[in-house]
Amino acid sequence: MRTVVVGASSGLGRYIGVSLAKRGRQVALLARRQDRLEAAAEEAGDGAVAIACDVTDEKSCRAAIEQAARDLGGIDALIYTPAIGPLARIADVDANTWHRTFETNVIGASLITAAALPYLTESRGVAAYLSSVSASHTPVWPGLGAYIVSKAAMEKLVEVWRTEHPGVGFTRIVVGDCAGGEGPNMTEFANAWDPELAAEVAPVWLSRGLSTLGGALIDVEELVRVVDHVLGCGPSASIPSVIIEPRLPVASG
Repeated sequence: MRTVVVGASSGLGRYIGVSLAKRGRQVALLARRQDRLEAAAEEAGDGAVAIACDVTDEKSCRAAIEQAARDLGGIDALIYTPAIGPLARIADVDANTWHRTFETNVIGASLITAAALPYLTESRGVAAYLSSVSASHTPVWPGLGAYIVSKAAMEKLVEVWRTEHPGVGFTRIVVGDCAGGEGPNMTEFANAWDPELAAEVAPVWLSRGLSTLGGALIDVEELVRVVDHVLGCGPSASIPSVIIEPRLPVASG
């Protein structure tokens, strides 16, 4: 299948894109950082292409998708992985942070989808979007308010796309704590966090059972298998939503 992976220069997006290519998919890897994309495409092997794309720029989204469609000969599947998660108490989230978070996590998802829609409609394809258990399946995580609100908005966005365009299979993939990858596949989600605030809120997350913080984690290969399965379903058998969470250890005795 001809698959576009957005956010493929690092973290889960890179791991998913490279893994799908190694499973035999023709893959276009999209993100802002061309040098990292080219390294990912080289690792992915024959048939993978690297295309620069800024999801916050509508023209960039359209140009990248058009190039992907030319290089792949069409588009059968789209997966959207980019997300930023600023760590800040809600009273301290300024306008710029709100704008940046929504531009990447919500608006970018819609801009890419709009650009890819003609190709997905023609192929009766599938589009999937990585979300988080924090958006709809757990109590609020203190300090991640902007991220949580944006992911909840993105989940509703996917529902709207599904309702208005039933000829395409739209799926939200809700992910819990994931092991992630190593090296260039390592997540950069928390790189800009204030370590003092992180040290303050992390024990709260643990005490409320919101996060395992290195305990029970989803094997990233399990996530890839779920993504591959979802993208392999046509709209007639589409999966509106799937949740993948780590299996907690069974208490002995």
